[in-house]
Amino acid sequence: MQLTSNKNAFRWLMIFVSFVIISLILWNTYQFFQSFKEEERTKMRNWSYAYPELLKSTDLEEDISNLSLEILQSNTTTPMILVDGKGNYHSSRNLTQEQEKKLEDSIYLRKVLIKFENEYNPISIKVDDEIINTVYYGNSELLNKLKYYPLALLLIAFLFAAVVYFFYRSSKNAEQNKLWTGMAKETAHQIGTPLSSLIGWTEILKSENVNPDYIQEIEKDVSRLETITERFSKVGSVPTLKKVDIVEETIESYNYLKARSSKLIDFKLETPNSAIFAELNPQLFSWTIENLVKNAIDAMKGKGELSLKIFPSDKYVHINISDTGKGIPKHLFSKVFEPGYTSKKRGWGLGLSLAKRIIQDYHKGRIKVLSSVIGKGTTMQISLKRIT
Repeated sequence: MQLTSNKNAFRWLMIFVSFVIISLILWNTYQFFQSFKEEERTKMRNWSYAYPELLKSTDLEEDISNLSLEILQSNTTTPMILVDGKGNYHSSRNLTQEQEKKLEDSIYLRKVLIKFENEYNPISIKVDDEIINTVYYGNSELLNKLKYYPLALLLIAFLFAAVVYFFYRSSKNAEQNKLWTGMAKETAHQIGTPLSSLIGWTEILKSENVNPDYIQEIEKDVSRLETITERFSKVGSVPTLKKVDIVEETIESYNYLKARSSKLIDFKLETPNSAIFAELNPQLFSWTIENLVKNAIDAMKGKGELSLKIFPSDKYVHINISDTGKGIPKHLFSKVFEPGYTSKKRGWGLGLSLAKRIIQDYHKGRIKVLSSVIGKGTTMQISLKRIT
């Protein structure tokens, strides 16, 4: 118990540390992005200061002129558009040739100016307190890439978390499967000892002139215990499948439970007159039928109508088991097959999960809640591939 608690604490600690690391990376990225934008603003302010100085410079101010020109030419990354005092297009820098051609279209020009204005406030260029031009500028290509970096990081973090989750889930399922397998095999081992003793006592009763009918019933139950032991011993192992008449196997399991169930249940059976063959493991298949029939009996609380119908289709043979019990809400149709789920006060919720594993994993068939109405009953369906 302490070991499990330590493992859970370690997992939560790792999750917390991962969250903190990702948060710090995102925060630093955001700060870097904002610093980069501020540098872009500063660079364009300097550009806007240099532009009128270049216009006003004379030959006597050659140093100023060269400095202004150098500042203007230093902008090789930030896309910008210069418009005159009336808002007409004047010039542009760091745009593609295709974009520059489109700027002649006033509608497109206005669209780009609005986009730039949403990214940065435009800068007015004044000469003698008169606005002669306005500079509109946007994010550089590098800044645009940096803007999407947090999204990429979140995506990577999400994918990493998904991988960890599925790895943890598969590990947990493998651990649970190992536990159930061990329990099943230990159960088979424990049943084996008293079962051998019962077989011996049956032979003694035969020699004591006991009513043969009693002995025959005892032998049936002993045989049933042997079947149950064999079932448990097969859990966790790859079962051997063989060609079996599914009609005969189903009827045998159905009749066994019918003879040992409440007389208040009206059993109905509808089967084809001819054999239908499928690849089955008889012990595991009969276990599934018994689980479904017992669930149906429990749902009716020992009183009602239980019907079993076998019918073929083109490639499959279907087995419908219907009851007149309390029904299953539609949103629980899939959940009832999950390990541990049960609506009973007593029970481990393993019956339907075992049935699903036997039918889908071992026999490559299908099992599902075909239909259910609250207060009226439920129909479960097994579908298995036919063979000739």
